[in-house]
Amino acid sequence: MAHGRSLELGPICLLMGILNVTPDSFSDGGLLDRDGAVVDTAKKMRAQGASILDLGGESSRPGSATVDASTEQERVLPALRAVREACPEILLSIDTYRASTARLAVIQGAHIVNDVWGLQREPDIAHVAAETGAGLCIMHTGREREKLADVIEDQKYFFARSFEIALKAGVSESQIVIDPGFGFAKDADENFELMARFAELHELGFPILIGTSRKRFIGHATGRDTADRDVGTAATTALMRAAGAAVIRVHDVAINRDAVTITDAMVDRLLAHGA
Repeated sequence: MAHGRSLELGPICLLMGILNVTPDSFSDGGLLDRDGAVVDTAKKMRAQGASILDLGGESSRPGSATVDASTEQERVLPALRAVREACPEILLSIDTYRASTARLAVIQGAHIVNDVWGLQREPDIAHVAAETGAGLCIMHTGREREKLADVIEDQKYFFARSFEIALKAGVSESQIVIDPGFGFAKDADENFELMARFAELHELGFPILIGTSRKRFIGHATGRDTADRDVGTAATTALMRAAGAAVIRVHDVAINRDAVTITDAMVDRLLAHGA
């Protein structure tokens, strides 16, 4: 990652806390639009067990308004600096598809670039990762294109293009984590199909980050509103960690820390018995 930092992914599940400094994110919009609130939440998430904090300045929920680069940067860069100063030990991720925002964020302390368009909206963002050494999370999306009918084949099709962009730009494979993009142009059936066939994603050869937190498909199954989906989220966290997810991106760190702790203890026992 950038600034000489590194992570070993796999043996211990890592939690990435979500810090949205936006007025309109689907779950926490407007709650962290002051530096003090961001810092307080960052400290709380770190104490609860987050290893990474992911800061975003533009909502990616369906139907959200697009903002320009300067607005995104005005939101996220002061928050990033404040969190970096208050929690210097925490790893910081910038949630953006814009190369300009990613570059400024890494210069000002971010270690990871998290692109929800999988490098395919602004391919130059791959050069930012290559030049700075930043970790690079490449997310799958089905938005603004025709998807293949099979969810895993569509993952492979999309990521093939993303990997081509990354490697051509000079990104090292050791910098890359992939995210199957739960909820991004996927209906409930597709999300559960993706969960059921999660093990097939390991064929792509990269560590996997998942972001199911409070997503609509959890509400579809449980009947609960957005703010009341943390228990459902923890269930998906346990299932996906057992299936090999390396990083879990969540709003509620505490409940998901318990979920992965129990899952890892169970997996350790299974391995001890040769299961």
